[in-house]
Amino acid sequence: MALGLLSSRRKLVSRVLSYPFSLASLHSHATSFVKEDEKSKLVGNVFTNVASSYDIMNDVMSGGLHRLWKERLVGKLSPFPGMKHLDVAGGTGDVAFRIFDSINSVKRRALRKVDEASLEETQIFVCDINPNMLNVGKQRAAERVTHIAFGIRNVTHIEKALTEAYRVLKRGGRFLCLELSHVDIPVFKDIYDLYSFQVIPNLGKLIAGDRESYQYLVESVRRFPPQKLEYENLVGGVVAIDSAIKL
Repeated sequence: MALGLLSSRRKLVSRVLSYPFSLASLHSHATSFVKEDEKSKLVGNVFTNVASSYDIMNDVMSGGLHRLWKERLVGKLSPFPGMKHLDVAGGTGDVAFRIFDSINSVKRRALRKVDEASLEETQIFVCDINPNMLNVGKQRAAERVTHIAFGIRNVTHIEKALTEAYRVLKRGGRFLCLELSHVDIPVFKDIYDLYSFQVIPNLGKLIAGDRESYQYLVESVRRFPPQKLEYENLVGGVVAIDSAIKL
């Protein structure tokens, strides 16, 4: 994997997913530019409108880098046969398929001496609020014979989502969150802001026929809380992977 293309920085601070959470500020960030009672409907409409062109737009907007970001997420997860994995806001199943491929790869099976019986115990679940996105994922799964990535920013009550993540994790379980984040390199930040507000919405109009949804995208990224504690920045903070362990 060409990780040399990823400008990454790690902040080596120990972080655990502990309870109770101190997340009062997250809710205000998540709803600061959209009324609380309107956000769920808005997010639902956004992904209903762009579901069929979602993966193409990801390629265009990121220049294909989203594929490397997702590979890096899976690499940090280190999937293994027999694991139980929940992909929250999994949409079209892009990350879930990568996890499946990683577990089921000939190379990994040879290294770990995995047999077919143990592979059958592996369970990967994808959940999403939007049926259109899930239908695209089902079609892809059918064609292939069959954490949360870029999703928590669209949750109305982030603190409730993290509380639920804590509840379903077993002790020692890992929580990983791949999300568009905050650039911390001054000159690059100006270029990224220009690209985000002037180019991305117009690409959305040209390719997906929906400028407003991608205007919402760039605005929601700017209002999302910055990286904290244990995280890894990719491409100077355009994307970050936050991680935690349940004690």
